[in-house]
This record gives sequence, structure tokens and C-alpha cells, in this order.
Amino acid sequence: MENDIEALMYPIGRFVPATQYSPDNLASWIGGIWSAPLLYDYCIQNLDEAQLNTPYRTGGWNIVQLVHHVADSHMNAYIRLKLALTEDQPAISPYNENLWAELPDVKLVPLNVSVTLLHALHMRWATLLENLSEEDWKKTYYHPGNKEYMPVWQMTNQYNWHGTHHAEQIISLRKRMGW
Repeated sequence: MENDIEALMYPIGRFVPATQYSPDNLASWIGGIWSAPLLYDYCIQNLDEAQLNTPYRTGGWNIVQLVHHVADSHMNAYIRLKLALTEDQPAISPYNENLWAELPDVKLVPLNVSVTLLHALHMRWATLLENLSEEDWKKTYYHPGNKEYMPVWQMTNQYNWHGTHHAEQIISLRKRMGW
């Protein structure tokens, strides 16, 4: 049972941080940032309201909450990146993603607004990443919740995974439900 929940929560596996970066894996991670909005277009295509309000697993978020969460999370990541690039090891502000998923904008704003936001945000984000210097990749921010410094290259690795992770939760649900 525990393995079943794990498979539903992490259909592509848990995030495993890279131990280093290279031009090849940076290009791959940036490619994932570029393409994530297209993946979400695909994930929600032709779903009706009842399907969009279906949790991806028992006790989990529904599709609407997942997509709005990705928009919220990736907006935070983009701001964290810009802080890391313009300040000396800034401390970022963590947030309670579960509480954010219950706010009125998640319930009342149409899902396509967050998908559109992802298209615009990811264009800016990936463009910025493609134009970083070697020194920029090593810059960090401090995450007080995790009590760790996060280098720009590692956050790019993590958010490339994050976008795919939540999209695969939706894709897996669609396969299980025959949608």
C-alpha cells in the first residue's frame, strides 16, 4: 500500500539532486523549463470540470490545484533566481503550499489563466537561464526552511524535475481513469 501511494505521489520518482552540472545537463534542464507549459497544455486538454476537480490520488490535490500550484511555485522560483543573481546570498521566504492551494484564487480563477501564466513566466525564466555567466550559475540563495544554500544550477535542476513531476501526476491519473 505504501509503495502504491509512493508511485502515485512520485510517478517519475523522488527528486534526486545532481551532484554537479555541465553544459549538457544545464541545456537539458533549461529545455525542461522551456517545454513545461506545453506539457501542461497537453495534460489538461479536453478535460471537463468534473475531471479537473478530481484528485490525482486519495488525499491529494485535484488537477486544478496541481496546475495552480505549479504556477505559484514557479513564480516563487523565478523570483528566487532573480534575488540570487542580484543580491549576495539572499534569504528567501518559504511559503505553505498546502494553504496556498486552498486560497480563493485557486478555486475561482480559471485554470487556463495559470497555464497562460506558465507560458509567459517560463519564456522569461528560460531566456534568463540561457544567458547566465559561469559565475551566475554558482550564485546561491538561502532557504531558511531547509537551512541550506541553493545554487542557481541546482534550483534549475530541481524545478526542471518539479514541472515534470506534477505533469506526470496528471498524466498518470488520466491513464488510470481512461481519459
